[in-house]
Amino acid sequence: MAALNLLGVCIPEEYGGAGFDYVSLGLVCEELEAVDTFLRVAMSVHTGLNSLTLYTWGTEAQKQKYLTPQAKGEKLATYGLTEPGAGSDVVGSRSTARREGDEYVLNGEKMWISLADTADNFLFFCWTDEEKRKNRDHSGMSCFIVERTMKGFTSGTIHGKLGIRAGNTGYFSLQDVRVPKENLVGEEGEGFKIAMFALEQGRFTVAAGATGVIRASRDASVAYANSRETFGTKIANHQLVKQKIANMEADYQMSRLLWLQAGWLKNEGKVSGRATSLAKWQATVRSETAASMAIEVHGANGYSNDYPVERYLRNCKAAVIYEGTRDIHTLMQADWALGLKKEKPARKSLPPWQSSEARGAVAL
Repeated sequence: MAALNLLGVCIPEEYGGAGFDYVSLGLVCEELEAVDTFLRVAMSVHTGLNSLTLYTWGTEAQKQKYLTPQAKGEKLATYGLTEPGAGSDVVGSRSTARREGDEYVLNGEKMWISLADTADNFLFFCWTDEEKRKNRDHSGMSCFIVERTMKGFTSGTIHGKLGIRAGNTGYFSLQDVRVPKENLVGEEGEGFKIAMFALEQGRFTVAAGATGVIRASRDASVAYANSRETFGTKIANHQLVKQKIANMEADYQMSRLLWLQAGWLKNEGKVSGRATSLAKWQATVRSETAASMAIEVHGANGYSNDYPVERYLRNCKAAVIYEGTRDIHTLMQADWALGLKKEKPARKSLPPWQSSEARGAVAL
């Protein structure tokens, strides 16, 4: 992936990336997850959650030190928000940072982190204001860049997962890890906003990837239906098999249009949180349905790892949970529709896409 410059596909060339647009990021994620989920997961945490956050919120020094080698694939990066006792309830986290001179001292544990045991660089979200933590005021949270080689950093791998077995999922712990003040991303108190920004970019990659699962489920079902025979005819001629394949086709086309709409909004520099949430919610839920139907099309063979469809079902379930559960997105979409939720612009927003030629002309 690094050799193909996929890890920096939508990062500008001046920071070591390929310079393509955000729709291209979605295309990469759809194609990768049509093969296997762990490939897309690497793109999600490395590019969507980490690198795009540094590109938007990082200082120029942070971009040179961390973003550029990440975009080139020389360093692998991930994102640390979830804790053993805090998932959807972000302000329930307990990780902390205290200022000591020109450094911050970080403590805390993160759980269910993709690439936790293999990544080089981490975004770490924690409390820098204890009083605000007690009052559940998210303006007391901040974000830091942490390196694996820093003293006090440890990590491990979670075993026994239902799916995404080819990829690393784990935890990491910080015990009195000292980071320079230059590793603070944004300003103190902006950690929650940065976390939500990062999740939006990650959700976009998840939506595109889940669309790839639907496509793979459809393609596997079509191939099997055109070769398997029962009752003297190919099962492609059975109406209820056709119904399942027709539903997969409809789900694929709808999910693809949703993530493409979100990608277009990002390219244009327009707010895209609502569109991205809708795409992530619908694509992941529909991918679970498509994978389940694909197993049914395959019958008993679908229950065996001789065919890929059982892996599609095991892998796709995680995406219904992470980066906003189906329940969270259901409530968010209802609140937007009811006018109870608004897309408020943050101090920083994802830069609109510009070609390298256009950026060069602006520089001149």
